[in-house]
Parts: sequence; structure tokens; C-alpha cells
Amino acid sequence: MKKPLIVCIVGKSNSGKTTFIEELIPELKGRGYRVGVIKHSVHGFSIDVEGKDSWRYTQAGANTVILSSLNMFAFLKQVEEEIPLDEIIDSYLKDVDIVVAEGFKKEDKLKIEVFRSEVSEKPLCALSSSEKPDKLIAIISDTVTDLSVPHFKMSDVSGVADFLEEKFLKY
Repeated sequence: MKKPLIVCIVGKSNSGKTTFIEELIPELKGRGYRVGVIKHSVHGFSIDVEGKDSWRYTQAGANTVILSSLNMFAFLKQVEEEIPLDEIIDSYLKDVDIVVAEGFKKEDKLKIEVFRSEVSEKPLCALSSSEKPDKLIAIISDTVTDLSVPHFKMSDVSGVADFLEEKFLKY
């Protein structure tokens, strides 16, 4: 089985990353691709609901809690350190064609930056001295930048899907 394409959607907080991904998913699905999404959270998170059984098991000290039903499966695991993106994909997302990862800006993966001029003066990738230019493949923005990658408007979801399909997904 071929490994999935991994594209990190990066940008400042409130730039529109989640909204764009939310619109990109059905566009890619409509073209026949199996899509996985991973959201990176630098602040930590909890999907457990206080008082529910899974929350009670975690509070009791369980290191791993799995919820399983007829059409959904959830896996909650306490970890000592952040799991690398490749490890997550190898373990849980081998059955998709494309993984859209929100965040993970420090990963050595293809990146599309969502940049809005009202949120930041310069694109995140232009500010990062460690960013390798060849990993930034496109900008989704409300303005033109001086970065030499294709630029797309926030509303051009099909254009971004065309770009990903033509450059990376057609094998």
C-alpha cells in the first residue's frame, strides 16, 4: 500500500486554517480520495466529557481507554511525550490517500500556509529562519506575498485541490 500524501496546513492562530480544511475535505472526497485529518494542539486538549464512563476510567488511572461502537472508534492514550507525526500516520492512517495535518509547522513535510494580512504582517513561513523554502508549496491568502510559491484565494478550494491532485496525488 502506498503511503499517503502528507500536507501540513500552517499559519497563525485565527488565520482560517480550520475553515479552509473543513472545505477542502469534501472537495477531495468528491474526487474519490480517502482523507485523514490530524490537528496539532500546542496547548493540550481533552475530548473526554466529565462524568462519562471514559472520563471516569481516565480519572481512575487508565493509561489507555478505547471507545467502540457500530460506526465509530476512539482511542485515548496518556503519553509521556508528543508522538511524531509519521508514527501517528503509520499507526492509524495507512488507509487514506492524503493526510491533511493542521499545524505541525516544525515537521519536515509539505506545507501550505494560510495567511491573512489582518492577522499578521508577514507569512509565518517568511518569518521562520528554519523553514525550508522547498517544503512550502503554496499560500492561501487575502493578499499577494513575496514568497515564490503558488498563491490561492481563501475561496479557491477547488484550485488548491487541483494543485494537490496534479502535483502530488496523481500517480
